[in-house]
Amino acid sequence: MTPQQYVQERAARSGSSFYYAFLFLPPRRRAAITAFYAFCREVDDVVDEARDPGVAATKLAWWVAEVQSAFGGRPTHPVMQALMPLADEFGIEQRHLQAVIEGCQMDLQQTRYLDFPGLARYCHLVAGVVGEVASGIFGRTEPATIDYAHRLGLAMQLTNIIRDVGDDARRGRIYLPMNELAHFGVKAEEILRREQPWGYSERFDALMRHQAARAHATFDEALARLPDGDRRTQKPGLMMAHIYRTLLREIEASGFQVLHQRISLTPLRKLWIAARTQWRDR
Repeated sequence: MTPQQYVQERAARSGSSFYYAFLFLPPRRRAAITAFYAFCREVDDVVDEARDPGVAATKLAWWVAEVQSAFGGRPTHPVMQALMPLADEFGIEQRHLQAVIEGCQMDLQQTRYLDFPGLARYCHLVAGVVGEVASGIFGRTEPATIDYAHRLGLAMQLTNIIRDVGDDARRGRIYLPMNELAHFGVKAEEILRREQPWGYSERFDALMRHQAARAHATFDEALARLPDGDRRTQKPGLMMAHIYRTLLREIEASGFQVLHQRISLTPLRKLWIAARTQWRDR
């Protein structure tokens, strides 16, 4: 299997909303975003799949060294072998990849966030930086597009956090700010136990409506910051924004039933949203 085949299979296997946006890109841009996304999946899965935090920390340390070696001209992992020939062309820098790894390292060191500013720092590393790199691959010409990309990355990560409350609880993690849990009278133990009726209550509903309102506001802020000059090239990001916002609305419509299940959109629906975005305003 070639490095290019490896990253393609990695991206397709994930079933992520990102994959559907990639399909509409020209070949070289598609190759670059696919390789970068495969990198993000590799390091993120280190944390999600490792049962021993020590083993996960060792693997992430290996990735730190691998990124350094790759930018020194010596990539060994197929993801880095696929990514490096495209890095200069699309402005992918070592600092971007190291930031993503740093965010994953935070997952090993921290399972709670006291307040939203602390959570936002984590989101910047695992999503804002990803948005910045992606916007460069899609075709960024306006400096203000970087700000848009960071805000969009934050909005999508906030949606992920809302969707994954139950999954994260099973791993002993809570990404909802602790001071906001306290404000709405929700105890961390209620979320972590996930006991029937799954910890749902008016208090939990109010907490989650607050999270969703912030995510919606962040989507609005991101879209308002996208310069008109880059709107056409940034359509893949807009596809992801529409997919994620549709997901957020589905979660709201369910009454935030996220403790016992993982709400998702079907592949066909994701593809339809992506295609509709592609053809809109042509």
